[in-house]
Amino acid sequence: MTETISRPTPRADIRPVWRWTAAAILPIGPAAVALLRFLLPYNTADDAPTIVTKIVGNLDRSSLVLWLAYVAILTLVPGAYFVGRLTRRGAPWLTGIALSLMIPGYLSLPWTASSDAFTWSAGTAGLDPASITKVAEATHGSTDLAGLVFVAGHLLGTVLLGIAMWRSGVGGRWAAVAVAISQPLHLTAVIISSHPLDLVGWGLQAAGFAAVGWAIVRLSNDDWQPLR
Repeated sequence: MTETISRPTPRADIRPVWRWTAAAILPIGPAAVALLRFLLPYNTADDAPTIVTKIVGNLDRSSLVLWLAYVAILTLVPGAYFVGRLTRRGAPWLTGIALSLMIPGYLSLPWTASSDAFTWSAGTAGLDPASITKVAEATHGSTDLAGLVFVAGHLLGTVLLGIAMWRSGVGGRWAAVAVAISQPLHLTAVIISSHPLDLVGWGLQAAGFAAVGWAIVRLSNDDWQPLR
């Protein structure tokens, strides 16, 4: 009697797809925010009545801003993670601190965008700006906390991630500098109410992340993820 020895069927190697997917995702989030900040119909420093009036007066533009926010919500966290996968090899502690700030910050973005979504919906439904403002100003404490976590997390975390890119040599020195200075430029844009400067700031982060994506594409499969 002969025995048939069955051999396991070789599994398809999906690492190339994984690398190209990571490279494609990396710049999308920052680029979406760059366009969002450029198209935003109001300034961050505006008071609530002014923000409501500007959103209600620009419903189509505000709708596009909300779509861009949704794209950013889906892609910012994976993008930060993929950069961290490379920088942690040369700067593990710095990468860990950066991601521990950035990821909670990005995850808080839906809370910060919820007020604009409500204002757009109420304006589209035909509610008067005074009533919308009254509701918009009655924010839950978690929304205020989410705003703080988002601001602190993405500002400080991105600067640290840029430094981690520099120390680990990921993406090239120019990309590290672009990422490191992107959020200070964004903060400056918020303070002086400059939407074009905001486009440049977040655009630099998108460009720096794109350079990391190109570095990921050029990695071998084993360098990206060794087979076990």
